[in-house]
Amino acid sequence: MVRIAIYDMDKTITRGPTWTRFLIAAARAHAPWRLALLPLAGAAALGHPLRLVDRAKLKGMTQRLMIGRHVSDATMRDLAVRFAEATDADHVLEAARARIAADRAEGYRLVLATASYRYYAETIGARLGFADVIATEVRRDAAGDVLSGVAGDNCYGPAKQAMIEAWFAREGIAREAAHVRFYSDHVSDAPALEAADEAFAVNAHAPLRRLAAARGWTVLDWR
Repeated sequence: MVRIAIYDMDKTITRGPTWTRFLIAAARAHAPWRLALLPLAGAAALGHPLRLVDRAKLKGMTQRLMIGRHVSDATMRDLAVRFAEATDADHVLEAARARIAADRAEGYRLVLATASYRYYAETIGARLGFADVIATEVRRDAAGDVLSGVAGDNCYGPAKQAMIEAWFAREGIAREAAHVRFYSDHVSDAPALEAADEAFAVNAHAPLRRLAAARGWTVLDWR
């Protein structure tokens, strides 16, 4: 039996969301003048709860404002490494580190499944010891440089669970031959939590707490 522990990232492992933090850090390092555009990015973000813009489009818009329409792969890798170092230093919950270490010690294969872009989630995951990362992909040009906008599905909600299933298929792991733990803070991950053998509602907001109580899922607080 293959043991797999799948973790959401933002507000599950980290103290808070990472996207805005990444945008600010990247703008400061790559094009400081773009920090003046932060209010515009904030205004764009207000469109999401009003259902004027979906999450994928919002990512493209805010990346375009704060980093640019085109960033070389080498530059983005450098920005991602710097951000991962900063995140590891002051934005990772210590109780999350302990649980990750415990799962590793029990022989679980560690998988990070996040709506964040792979280009920085992968660097954070590597620092924390994750073997695999399932994440949102960014558009790239023929040379591999980063363009603004999501390529394929945003790794969120039902799409995240579909991407997890696709990962199982790529890895040649039969679901019935695996024991899966899944950790998340948000009710949007209900499909993945439902599919897991052990579901953990971590640092859960009220809707997830209610669902966890109804489903009998374990509730943890790592804050």
